[in-house]
Amino acid sequence: MPLPLTFWFEFASTYSYLSAMRVNAMAAVAGVSVTWRPVPLGPIFAAQGWSDSPFNIYPAKGAYMWRDMERRSKARGLPLRKPDPFPQNSVYTARVALAALETPQGPAFCQAIYTAQFAEGRNIADPETIRAALTEAGLPETLAQAADDPARKAELKANSAEAMALGLFGAPSYTVGRELFWGDDRLEDALEWARSTSQSP
Repeated sequence: MPLPLTFWFEFASTYSYLSAMRVNAMAAVAGVSVTWRPVPLGPIFAAQGWSDSPFNIYPAKGAYMWRDMERRSKARGLPLRKPDPFPQNSVYTARVALAALETPQGPAFCQAIYTAQFAEGRNIADPETIRAALTEAGLPETLAQAADDPARKAELKANSAEAMALGLFGAPSYTVGRELFWGDDRLEDALEWARSTSQSP
């Protein structure tokens, strides 16, 4: 049996948008199961000495990223609109995602959030955006209350701690066991590793 893959994503991450819109379909073809794990990059960046996204700290890197996103989004038929501000505050949304991902519709909620942000330029910290994404995914709007749930706050902090323990330094990242792959362009490699590294049934 193929090993399972964990998909670590940050809602404010541009390249996570690209992966989120294709990871489940590609994993299904590969016969690999996927677990979605939201992880805020703020604490991870702070540990590297950054107080902002590196795409803002280094303007040349940011300019390249947005042009690269234009090319890659167009090639995949995905709309792209730069949100303002960038990056957006994703913490509240990530807490709601933890609750949503306990249901089969969780990935659809996450995709709806990415679409709202990077296709429509909406603010993902806005409760109305969150509620609309829940409705689109077929989930009750009451799940938005998870944003203020102390248990979800603790769970999200635990995600960050586990991610850093695994060596994550950015998103999207994928882990197969303790094997780490970083970046949307490594999704294929991660799935191949999971597919070819068998486990006992």
